[in-house]
This record gives sequence, C-alpha cells and structure tokens, in this order.
Amino acid sequence: MEIEKAKGIIEAILFACGREVNIKELMTALELGSEDVIAILESMKEKYKVENRGIELIRIADSYQLVTKKEYEEYIYPIIDKRSKPNLSTAALETLAIIAYNPKITRSEIEAIRGVGSDGTIYKLLEYNLIESVGKLDAPGKPTMYSVTSEFMRMFGIESLEELPELPRYKLDENQQIVIDDLMPNGDVP
Repeated sequence: MEIEKAKGIIEAILFACGREVNIKELMTALELGSEDVIAILESMKEKYKVENRGIELIRIADSYQLVTKKEYEEYIYPIIDKRSKPNLSTAALETLAIIAYNPKITRSEIEAIRGVGSDGTIYKLLEYNLIESVGKLDAPGKPTMYSVTSEFMRMFGIESLEELPELPRYKLDENQQIVIDDLMPNGDVP
C-alpha cells in the first residue's frame, strides 16, 4: 500500500473514532505489519509536530490518538462544553499520584499512606475516568484494586507510567520523621 494513502486512512480512522486506537486495529485495517504501521504513525506524529497545526498525534501505550494541541484548549473548551471545567482538588491529586506510583493499590492502602479516608476522592477520580478498578485483591473482604487509566496518561501527556518522574529518596530520623537535608540538593531548605 502507498504510504500517503496509508497515512490518509490512519488519519481518517483516528479522526472518526475520536478515541485511542490500538496498533493491532490499524494493522488489521491497513493489512500491514506492526513495524510498518508504527513507522507511518511516528512519521505522522513528527509531521504534526513540525507543522503549525491545531492537532497532534499522541501515543498512549500501544495506541495512538488524534488530539487537540494543549495550547488551544482554552479556545475550544468554552465552545464545546458550557459546563465549568472540572478541577482536581489537592486530595484528588494526592490520591491520583499514590495510585499512579502504586498500580493495583487498594483503598485501605491509599488511606494508610494519606492518613485520611479516601472514599469520596476515589469516587470522583472514577467519575472523571482517571482511575479504574483492575480486580480484587486475594485477601479477606476481596478489596478492589485501582490503577490509572489511559485517560490519565492522555491528560498528563505520558505514554506509560515509566515516564513518571522518579520520587525523591529520603531517610527517617530516630523519631521516624523525614530528614529534609536528604531531600534537597546540598542541604538547601526552601
């Protein structure tokens, strides 16, 4: 198949679907191997990046999606959705970070880390489709385990959880308190 025609087909599929499309789905539609499809997608991704376009092609794990460039969101959002833009509270961001760094974590484990109840926050993150249930832990009561979704990765602009920044290393003093000097370079305190 001609590369330009394949690009047109991929663009049409991604635009029509309006969601992330798995590489295997594109392989089936184009009757091409994974290396060819990925090469075409990466070529398209670079072309969108170089050209001054309102859209970009992003990769999320083994899928690709055609999305609006972040810098144009403020112009589009008021037209498409008249509701107020959802904001994440500090508690929601904290819970989301805990889940992102600890896939397959239970509510009680989240609460043990945060030190407060997290039911409402978890329900809100589920509602926003930023986290999802990924099964039940084989323990008494069979608690639900949570992980972040591809929507989380799309929203935060990452392809996989390996791209999350590394957490700082620390040590505890004799009172089981974090030693700040070990968090800051050269012992500087802000």
